[in-house]
Amino acid sequence: MSLDAGLTGAATSPAETDLALRVVELVRRAAGPSAQAEAYVSHRALALTRFANSFIHQNVAEAVTTVWLRLHVDGRTAIGSTTLTGPDGLADLVERTLAAARLCPPDPAWPGLAGPAPLHAAGSWDEATAQAGPAERAARVRDFVAAAGGLECAGFCRTVHRSTGFANSAGQTAGGRSAEAAMDGIARTDGADGVARQAAGRLTDIDGAALGARAAVKARAGRHPVDLPPGRYPVVLEPTAVLDLLQMLARHGFAGKAHHERRSFVRLGEAQFDPAISLVDDPATGGGLPFDAEGTPTGRTVLVDAGRSTALTHDRRTAAAAGTASTGHAAPGSVSWGPVGQHLRLLPADGGQSADGGQSAGGGGPAAGGSATLLGGVERGLLVTDLWYTRILDPRSLVVTGLTRNGAWLVESGEVVAAVRSLRFTQSYPQALAPGAVLGLGSELSRLPDSWDDTSWHAPALHLAGWQITGGATG
Repeated sequence: MSLDAGLTGAATSPAETDLALRVVELVRRAAGPSAQAEAYVSHRALALTRFANSFIHQNVAEAVTTVWLRLHVDGRTAIGSTTLTGPDGLADLVERTLAAARLCPPDPAWPGLAGPAPLHAAGSWDEATAQAGPAERAARVRDFVAAAGGLECAGFCRTVHRSTGFANSAGQTAGGRSAEAAMDGIARTDGADGVARQAAGRLTDIDGAALGARAAVKARAGRHPVDLPPGRYPVVLEPTAVLDLLQMLARHGFAGKAHHERRSFVRLGEAQFDPAISLVDDPATGGGLPFDAEGTPTGRTVLVDAGRSTALTHDRRTAAAAGTASTGHAAPGSVSWGPVGQHLRLLPADGGQSADGGQSAGGGGPAAGGSATLLGGVERGLLVTDLWYTRILDPRSLVVTGLTRNGAWLVESGEVVAAVRSLRFTQSYPQALAPGAVLGLGSELSRLPDSWDDTSWHAPALHLAGWQITGGATG
């Protein structure tokens, strides 16, 4: 097989692609030409600067190359992995995986291998971000702390880059690289926390001073909170809160495996959401790679188009079960937990701008991420920064319970009038976004980091007609 056979992205990570080709060749020698094999190689280099009590307390860095092998032989399938990339380590990987395949039960649902196909993009790469050192991350921490004006600060700044290669015995090869930077920090005063987050494809786009100033404004506005009784309240969710909706929709709604197993609320072709809602998964704009763990080229997948559910995320196995094509969402381990979108983008209001940006100041008040413009339509309701500790109560209707965090405020006649103590909610996310339930979307799109560094989300602020508050943080 040629190293760059038919694929535009192969030249961007020749070492990893060559490693994948060597594994496939070892399988051919050990199991014969009838064996079907695919090898996915990922070199990940993560560097993280953590700070607490307004001081940097940890700088860590790691670089690991992992090889995954999926092997189908005599109607049986097995998966193995290793971080030992020398000749002995690769030979052992092939031997172990072949032995496991012979012990596995038959796999009648094997979808076959991806054939040769060109990539749609080359990946997202910034050399300066990939080579960034501790001093460059520390500079952003310094700016964050300085801008917080004496408030106690904590958080992290990270950079990560990947170089990935793929090969299979059907002749598909691919390679790609990606880089990402992110910052997440809080400022604290009198027991009140304010938060600001940002993800970007380049470290130079991370503005520590803007994030620190935003966190401090929110912390100061969160002092002296009042209690609020349970009830159904209109809400403005900032992008940091909308993030949880996107995560839940991706993992438990639009995932092909969940849908096939009837654990999902999604009904394709139906207008399940307000016409203002359009949702896409797009690795090219979220710092993702141009192919998945099965070698399928990735691209833009429209999940919701003007309120209508239009697509699911699939790997080859779930796509075969659904009678459709893979959308390029296979990942190591997705055979167990399913193919999930990792770069969801909720499109902003007409004319809105998408950027590798964080959260605008929104004036002198606590509203951030474009949410200030939505407050004018709130007669009496809530402004919410974060949803956290969220758990699913009913996957079929995606009823979720959780808490507000890092600031919630009572809004009356379009103005913030008081900070509110943390609240517990119990809410169906699809119902909150149903036809007629979305009163407005922000025009600014914030790119937000995930705890997993190969995942990011794009969200505007949301004005929703109702959100069910069921109590305080203690019950």
